[in-house]
Amino acid sequence: MAADPTGPADTLHAYARALEDGRATDAYRLLSAEAKRTLSLEAFSRTLRENPDDVREIARSLARPTSPPVVTALVHSPTGEELELVFENGVWTIDGAAIDRYGQNSPRQALLGFLRAFDRQRFEVILRYVPDEEREGRAEGWSGSSEPLTAEQLKAAWTGPQKEQIDAIVQAIKAAAPTASIEETQDRAAMTYGAGGTVSFVRERGLWKLANLK
Repeated sequence: MAADPTGPADTLHAYARALEDGRATDAYRLLSAEAKRTLSLEAFSRTLRENPDDVREIARSLARPTSPPVVTALVHSPTGEELELVFENGVWTIDGAAIDRYGQNSPRQALLGFLRAFDRQRFEVILRYVPDEEREGRAEGWSGSSEPLTAEQLKAAWTGPQKEQIDAIVQAIKAAAPTASIEETQDRAAMTYGAGGTVSFVRERGLWKLANLK
């Protein structure tokens, strides 16, 4: 049995070599615990036997990474916030995005930023999370109007006739956010909460926004 790899690059190369040589057991040993829970050694070995050309192609691809591996860790706070740490030069460092309280790099970050802006009644910030189509008045949703949406209009709606409804929705989302999973598919995502509620997300020009609150 080969020595255990000591770093991400070693692990990647060891896995690629095991695939290339058809050593299913050695390759399987390098899979994560989560992967092993969903895929048995028998099923893994069968996949390698039945798809030799695909496996060799994967092995060759893994043996030629386009960039050095980056080791990261994701920490979740009790409120559901995510903080990414990066291992650099032998020490763990905090990713710069941690300081962005209203980020939109992921659906969860957008959701938490929206909730933070709502708590502070920062309607000009909330407007960042409105999809272009609704913000420009091409679709009704956030304010119930077909007019271009402004922070003042949103404030008038959410502190006026829609206040009770919006407050109830936001409180239910806040209660679910720490443990709720967000299903992401390309530029769309969704999170269910409460008794059948759904938050839908859309990515526009690389930024995640909340398509609706239902």
